Amino acid sequence: MKKYKDLEQEYTALNEKYSRLLSENSELEYELAELKSSAENIQKQDEEIRTLHENVRRIKHDMKNHLMVIASYLNGGDYESAKAYTSDILDKLNAVHSYIETGNSLLNHILNEKLNMAREKGISVKAEIENLSFKKMESLDFSALLSNILDNAIEACANEKSPEIDVVISQRRGYETILVKNKICSSILKVNPELETTKSDGASHGMGIPQIKAITEKYGGMCDFYEEDGYFCVCAFIPV
Repeated sequence: MKKYKDLEQEYTALNEKYSRLLSENSELEYELAELKSSAENIQKQDEEIRTLHENVRRIKHDMKNHLMVIASYLNGGDYESAKAYTSDILDKLNAVHSYIETGNSLLNHILNEKLNMAREKGISVKAEIENLSFKKMESLDFSALLSNILDNAIEACANEKSPEIDVVISQRRGYETILVKNKICSSILKVNPELETTKSDGASHGMGIPQIKAITEKYGGMCDFYEEDGYFCVCAFIPV
């Protein structure tokens, strides 16, 4: 009987040790996945910065030639050609946007990728970004949350006459907040008050809404969808 009890205690001790090691292994696997994700984001960020620097370097290199062409037009009295050429140069300069640096590699990558995508679609972009970590959130959840909000805004206003997106990431009263506003010519909520997924009526804000709600609720936060001053607004609140 005593031997049986000894074996039972040994089994219990081994089982507890196994459970502890299994838990530690899961934590290590999670940390490894986070490190891999961070490394990939940093690599993508470096590539984006190198591309930006290359574009700026190319423009600077060509500027002397551009000025010579403009001077030639002006000396010949061809002011219309000089204006048109100058306008083309300004368009190229405006196409080279500064890189958003927040101190958060994942946030950097998502913002620069999505906002560049918006600009390529002819959407005017404004951004006010504070240096926030969103450290409470897992990388996959944060990426899904911000990407869904931005994708919805880009898709929803791409066909507007004067498409515009405003992004504000800031801390408010104990919450890290993501506010994305896109210009609308008519009410989305009147057409689709429940924000259901549909494209037939142009109210595409239903895309990803359940996921946005689920992620914010997972971290004890909340999200709000409203319209204000001709903009459709999505605001996610994540407690610090």
